[in-house]
Amino acid sequence: MSAHHGESTLRPEPDKVLQDIANYVHGYKIDSPLAFETARLCLIDTIGCGLEALRFPECTKLLGPVVEGTIVPNGTRVPGTSHQLDPIRGAFNIGTQIRWLDYNDCFLAAEWGHPSDNLGAILAVADHLARQGQPLTVHDILEAMIKAHEIQGGLALLNSYNRVGLDHVVLVKVASTAVVSKLLGLDRDQTVDAISQAWVDGQSLRTYRHAPNTGPRKSWAAGDACSRAVNLALLVKKGEKGLPSVLTAKTWGFYDVLFKGKAFEFQRPYGSYIMENVLFKISYPAEFHAQTAVEAAHTVHNKLKAIGRTSDDIKSVRIRTQEAAIRIIDKQGPLDNFADRDHAINYMVAYPLIFGELTSESYTDASAADPRIDALRAKIHCVEDSRFSVEYHDPEKRSIGNALLVELNDGTILDEVEVEYPVGHKRRRAEGTPLLINKFKRHISYHFDDAHQKKILDTVSDAQNLSKMPVDKFTDLFVKA
Repeated sequence: MSAHHGESTLRPEPDKVLQDIANYVHGYKIDSPLAFETARLCLIDTIGCGLEALRFPECTKLLGPVVEGTIVPNGTRVPGTSHQLDPIRGAFNIGTQIRWLDYNDCFLAAEWGHPSDNLGAILAVADHLARQGQPLTVHDILEAMIKAHEIQGGLALLNSYNRVGLDHVVLVKVASTAVVSKLLGLDRDQTVDAISQAWVDGQSLRTYRHAPNTGPRKSWAAGDACSRAVNLALLVKKGEKGLPSVLTAKTWGFYDVLFKGKAFEFQRPYGSYIMENVLFKISYPAEFHAQTAVEAAHTVHNKLKAIGRTSDDIKSVRIRTQEAAIRIIDKQGPLDNFADRDHAINYMVAYPLIFGELTSESYTDASAADPRIDALRAKIHCVEDSRFSVEYHDPEKRSIGNALLVELNDGTILDEVEVEYPVGHKRRRAEGTPLLINKFKRHISYHFDDAHQKKILDTVSDAQNLSKMPVDKFTDLFVKA
């Protein structure tokens, strides 16, 4: 008989990936003025995106407490609402409204994602703690944002979760767990434990982002990740143990179960690179791989107008794009809902070619009912440009190139319009910042009177005083009575 060798019960040292994240959260000092200034813009923009989402009933019906009428003493306040919730539910609410319209920031690499999603967890926890009397300021929020961005982006630079079918919100959960652990007073070892809990937790499949199952869950998936992060950190604070080899354990670890046995790779140590290079969605609420295609479509629309033509005169449109865009947003056939449309490059290009605009309302059922949209979508096709694909991954460029070549029914071929860097890119920051502030002004204008809008703008524009502002006083600026 062969001898049976049981599993060893000796707990190993925690995986290096877990330790590196915890060491960064607890030991790294952010001293980059560019990172803090970009984080300020990111905070402003992200709050604004959340307020804009409140104009859509599909979003607001998901918000509030689990049991109607529940009010939590010293609870998290949800911008633009009167809700006062426990921090777990608060993180779901804030994370959901931030992500609902696909209008907050983005970072593109081997994996893509929206690092400001983490503000759902950060703001919920910081606001709750501030209302309990802890001296937390907006500076603490900005620092947590920079570190959450860095963790999410650092894990995404060389590791593709979507290629194994996992959704990028796993990185929101991990990054949020790490930074809120510190806010909640967990020490370095407890933070390692909390991060391990995030990796072992059930991970979301990308099913809800892809045809034929695209649906609204993609708009609240990040809110769900934020709430789980806060819950896990609070459990560890109460004494829950971690799982030291959660990634590397043979057979049962994350790498073997969910990552085809491959270990994560890292391009650079954690610092402030991701926040400094984050992409803002300034002009259009559209999946980021299509931002430059939409900008090019606006240019083509204006060209058509100048020569007395319209989209009805178009015979075909070729989109030269990156491999990632073809993989995730090149869709044919009927588009069933809002979430389907804002992840379909041919819809996002057809709409501005016809109407000369692309707004949050452009994806509604009412807007999509115009028969010209699907007629034009059928004339649009994508081809990969290998240069765009290479420069998309180049750490010094990180371009998101698209080019539109339009042929008209009479055989006229318009000059191709190529856009490599969207207005939200670091290379266009000087051009983009005033537009970002205008976007924020537009988003608060639907919710507050002129006097209160001025108070908000004066507050967020004074970087030095904003940084020192208590968190609860900051969130009070956006609360509805």
